[in-house]
Parts: sequence; C-alpha cells; structure tokens
Amino acid sequence: MADLQDDLRTAAAAAGEFDELAEPYPDEGVTAESYEPVSDPDDAPMTRARAILAAHPVADGYNGLPWALKRLSWYDLEDGESTVDTDVPRLRSGHVGALFWSLHLPEGLDGDRAVGATLEQLDLAKTVVRTCEEGLRPACTAGQVADARNCGRVAVLLGPAGAPALGDSLGILRQLHLLGLRVLTLTGVSWASEAGLTRFGEEVVREMNRLGVIADLSGASAQTLRRVLSLSRAPVLCSRSAARSLRPHPANLPDDLLVELGAAKGLCLVPLTAEQTGPTVRDVADHLDHIRAVAGAHCVGLSGTYDSGAAHPQELGDTSCYPRLIAELLRRGWEEADVALLTWGNVQRVLRGADFTARAAQQRREPSTATISELDG
Repeated sequence: MADLQDDLRTAAAAAGEFDELAEPYPDEGVTAESYEPVSDPDDAPMTRARAILAAHPVADGYNGLPWALKRLSWYDLEDGESTVDTDVPRLRSGHVGALFWSLHLPEGLDGDRAVGATLEQLDLAKTVVRTCEEGLRPACTAGQVADARNCGRVAVLLGPAGAPALGDSLGILRQLHLLGLRVLTLTGVSWASEAGLTRFGEEVVREMNRLGVIADLSGASAQTLRRVLSLSRAPVLCSRSAARSLRPHPANLPDDLLVELGAAKGLCLVPLTAEQTGPTVRDVADHLDHIRAVAGAHCVGLSGTYDSGAAHPQELGDTSCYPRLIAELLRRGWEEADVALLTWGNVQRVLRGADFTARAAQQRREPSTATISELDG
C-alpha cells in the first residue's frame, strides 16, 4: 500500500506538496490597471450599468434551479417560466453570462442516498441544458465560459454540491468530476467539522486540487476555512457569504476571515437574500462596499441564490434585476474596473486558478487511493 499511496504522511509534509511549482496560478484578465471604460461617465447610472454588464456580464455563483424544477411536471425556460426565478429571457435581461447550478440536497440525506440524489440532480441539470441549447451551454473551464458568452449563451457550471455527495470516497469525487462537478461545499461531514479538517479531509482537498474541483467554504467552521486556505494551492470561494459585521448570520464571514480570504486570493460571493444581506438593494450594496474595503476588490463577487427558496431584497426579485444593483454601486462611486471584477473577472480568475493548479498537480501526483478508515480510523 505504501508504494501505491505515498501521500499517507503527516499533514505538515502534505501541505507543502506543491511548493516546488515554478509560479503561482496566473492572475490574468480584468484588472484595475488593464480595464478600459466602456461608457461615458456622464451617463445615467442605469444606462452605465447596462453598458458595463454588456461587456462584463454577471457570473452568478449560486442558483438552485435544478432542485426547483424537480417539483414541476412541465416548464419552458426558453420562452419564459413564471413559476421559477430563472429563465432564459430574464437571464438575458439581467445580463447574466454564467451560472453555477447548486446541487445541494435537503437536510438529512447522507451516505448512498446523498450520492444517488446528487447523481439525479446532475442528470436533470444536463437534460435542462441540452433542451435549452439556444440559451444555455454547459461549461467546465474559464475558456468554455468565455466561449459560451461570445456565442450569446449563458454558461452553466455544475456545483456547488454538498460534501455528503462523496459518500466519504475519493473515487466518487473523481466520478462526479468526470460528470461535470466543479465546486464542492466542505460542510456536513465528519472530516470537515467545527474542529476543522481531519487527515482524510486534507486528502480530499489535495485530490480536489488535482482534479480542479473548487472548495466552497460557506458555512464551514473558522478552523476548516483556515486549514483549507493554508493547504489548497488553488483559490477557494465562499458561495453564499456576506459580512457578519453588518448582519450576524452564521454563514456570513467576520472581518478577520475576510482579510485572510482576500490575502489568499479567494472569493466571497455575496448572496442576494434578505436573511443574509438585508431587505433592500442598498443593504446588499453595503455588504459589497464593506467586503471590498476589508478584503479587496479582487475578493468580492455575486451569488443570486435564486430558486433556492430564499426571500430576496426589494428590487432584486429574480435574475433580471442585476442592473439595479450595479446602478446602485455606480451611484456610490464604484469604478467601472471594480464592477467588472465583481461581475465577471473574479470568477474567471478563480476558474483559471483551479485549472492551472490541476494541470500542475496531475504531473506530480497520481489519483489518491486513501480511505477514511485508513486516515481517520
């Protein structure tokens, strides 16, 4: 076993596995220095918002449509579907260029039931994309996301899924990746708990890096978040986290963790939910202002959380409403370069970072055959 799996070593040694990489993942794309304005600064805020979004559409970090569609016997996303918050006409009206489709499960599902339910959601998501080929396109990488936008389609990425979907098996993680999974939330399992990551949890993160699956740390404990930040060679994200200093929700992040996330070039995707950010568009803008100030413009993004069962702030009721939020930010003096990072550039950077890390790791590391019983007892 030792010659097949040499990664069963101390956590300290494993954490430095990729230290010999020649360079960190590239940080290309939109930056404050390279950005060129796309509109006249004297335009009205809504006009300017739509102009910016036409060039730099929204990459929405969390959308619950697959689960919402399970309760419908018939739907038409191409022409418009009033029973959900998301359809192709409203995505286009809101200038949405990419969506992460959540594969999260109801509370209480674990083991084989969680694995099976996740596979069913993957199957449904792929079917929906295939039947909406005029409006949606599947994507796994930053390049595929950009290609979809350039073809006038909305890129659909699969994830986040909950960690119980793995069934405590790295083999299942690899198969989910082959089926398109790109984000995994590290909560709800014994190996990523309030106490932090176990040895098996650390092995999961290393295997995620090797595959290109991004770690989602929304709802994770501070110990888990800090350990993943120190261990992961790829950027991480928090798919639904706002500022706890403005609203004390357990999934929101305190300022010290926001600082650490920003320093690690991670990404905090602010949810458009009344519970986490407040009841108005101004409240959401307050969170975006605060996170940008604390963690940096490179650390903040958007997470609509539409079709997830959450109540949304006024004026942000569905996926068509993003221009209203961007107009509010422009009224507050946001530079167009920072808006471009918020809507599109930061997500693209994280996707590129995950791809780069995976390519480098695959040259150095074979697929892990470790099991939870071997590492955690």
